Amino acid sequence: MKNNKKGFNMFGKRKKSKRKVSTLLYVDATNKSIDRALSEFKRKVKNSNMLKELREREFYQKPSAVKREKRKQRAIKIKSLRLND
Repeated sequence: MKNNKKGFNMFGKRKKSKRKVSTLLYVDATNKSIDRALSEFKRKVKNSNMLKELREREFYQKPSAVKREKRKQRAIKIKSLRLND
């Protein structure tokens, strides 16, 4: 019997769905003062690395340049860990 369901795969492998993580930051300020809610929001923005990501996206970087930079940062980290031992 042939199964004609959309996205059906004969061998049982399913397509991985890339679920987008919501970047929406919010603070429930119903029972808090404005100053407290504002400081909590600032803390959430700082801890979420949203500003870092915005700065990275400000200018286009080629994928090869991104890989090169990551490799460079990894080498620096390994070197610093070896010096600490």
